[in-house]
Amino acid sequence: MNNPIEHPLVRAHLDAVDRYTSPLPAERRRELLADLREHVEIALAECDPADENAVRQVLDRLGSPRRIADAALAEEGGTRPEPETGRRTNLTLLLAVLPMPLLLVPAIGPLLALITAVVAAIRVAKSAQWTRREKRQAALLLLSPILLTPVAAAVVAVASTSGLSPAGVLTACAIGFCPTLLAALRLSRSAARLRSAALAG
Repeated sequence: MNNPIEHPLVRAHLDAVDRYTSPLPAERRRELLADLREHVEIALAECDPADENAVRQVLDRLGSPRRIADAALAEEGGTRPEPETGRRTNLTLLLAVLPMPLLLVPAIGPLLALITAVVAAIRVAKSAQWTRREKRQAALLLLSPILLTPVAAAVVAVASTSGLSPAGVLTACAIGFCPTLLAALRLSRSAARLRSAALAG
């Protein structure tokens, strides 16, 4: 085996570090993995990279993937997110997507949709499952209907010859609440990555 980085143990170790550091910005994660690869290459240059015991010793000196990830996350001012129960995550995601169908409730639909989006944002903020960056992005998307819906209503009213009809209000609300669906999708993907990393570790 010419390239020590291609050793199955090294690849598994680096893949685990990559999974555990998923909350880090992509550039920081690439730098960390490049540093680890370089360290492994230098350490294994002094011994036979085909010797599995030597590879294990190098990786043991490097530290466990969780320890490396925790140190990198602490450096960035964060902590490793912990997966929540599936029920708790599903309830939060349901609250994030529920505003769209709630818009169809006559008269009080937009108010119910807004309240649901706010509750979803609060649940995301209190969760240990998502990083601070993910929480900020989700909060912006979940609360954006407060500004986006009136702007969409104004555009629909100007574009329509008859002013703002009930259909126009519904259209404006649908446009305004689209970001809540994007928030739910992003949070769902992040939770799935975290669960798979926890299962693999």
